Amino acid sequence: MAPANRDTAVTGVMPERVRLRDTSMRAIESLPGVTATREAKTAFLRLLARSGVPEIVLAAPARSGHEAVRDDLALVREEQPGCVVYCPFVSAADGVDLARDLGFDGVQVAVPAFGPAAAIYGGSVPASRAEVVGQASEIVAHARTQGLRVAVAATMVSYLTEEELTETVKAMAAAGADEITLFDGPGALGPEAFGHLVHAAASTAPDLEIGIHPHNTFGLGVACAVSAARAGATVVESSVNGYCGGPGNADLAATAAAFEALYGVNTRINLATLTELSRTAAELTGREPATNQPITGPDAFCWGGGDWVVLESEVDPLMHNCVEPSLFGNERRIPVTPQSGPRVIAATLHRLGIEVDPPLLPSITEKCHAELARLGRLLTDDEIRAIARTALTH
Repeated sequence: MAPANRDTAVTGVMPERVRLRDTSMRAIESLPGVTATREAKTAFLRLLARSGVPEIVLAAPARSGHEAVRDDLALVREEQPGCVVYCPFVSAADGVDLARDLGFDGVQVAVPAFGPAAAIYGGSVPASRAEVVGQASEIVAHARTQGLRVAVAATMVSYLTEEELTETVKAMAAAGADEITLFDGPGALGPEAFGHLVHAAASTAPDLEIGIHPHNTFGLGVACAVSAARAGATVVESSVNGYCGGPGNADLAATAAAFEALYGVNTRINLATLTELSRTAAELTGREPATNQPITGPDAFCWGGGDWVVLESEVDPLMHNCVEPSLFGNERRIPVTPQSGPRVIAATLHRLGIEVDPPLLPSITEKCHAELARLGRLLTDDEIRAIARTALTH
């Protein structure tokens, strides 16, 4: 890692720790075209809890069913007793009471960004921003009387003026909220602007925790998380593979890796679980991330099949890979490609448990190139074994 990443003169002061709150279970329920079995969701949630993520947002009880929620809560507590589990987007007192009865640790109370448009599906439509905030304040206060932790979800904060934001923060703090989470659904906030809003919120109510929910519209979700943490945010919402509506959230793996590896910020995540978690989520949803998905993709640490890759890795495996893939449960991959020479072939055969005399390597290399050209794709391990055996028997 570049030393400047830990130099406060360069980066500013980063916190010692940040809490990551995973929203994958909520997101999976609303992803277009995704239907998953109860068994698959349970297996995924078990892995998620085992990852050490300190906070989890489950699916809304109305979506997953009350018994399923109780089972999920019991599973999380079995795997990670200290994990804080939230019920998402509660907007009425009876929703608070249901969350309490089901056994949630906390609720997210939504504060929509707009006035008259904020509750168009409700029985009475608020006429002003003040009424929207007032209704949310009542729900926050009620949730606190029920012994629940309250994270206020201030949605679409990119549309709020700074004055509207600070007034909302003051009201939520006065109502007894533990945290206000700045949600940027459109992804319209850049890292600098997100940091600015976090600082404004934190300055307005110093005793209120500030969280963020960044979207990845411009590929800046992780950058927004880092900027927000530098500005005083203590909670970052993210999801496995970035699953959410639209362009998605900051990816849990990339967010945790950036905080831990680049900046030395403790997330409590068991980093070695991240690749399995990512691939389990992909199997669950049928939505495969890019093969070069940062941190967890099968090609995230693959630099092609040229001999220089093997040579460089023999000198220092961290020349091009600034972290060891195994830190995240991933692995370094060097495929046989048309650019591969005898070094790659030798390394591949060694991995497959096949030892050959060096004079045979050029011939095996040539045969691999010919088969690559004929098939128009990479070779499987079995196909490489067959080529090597042919060379060894002639």
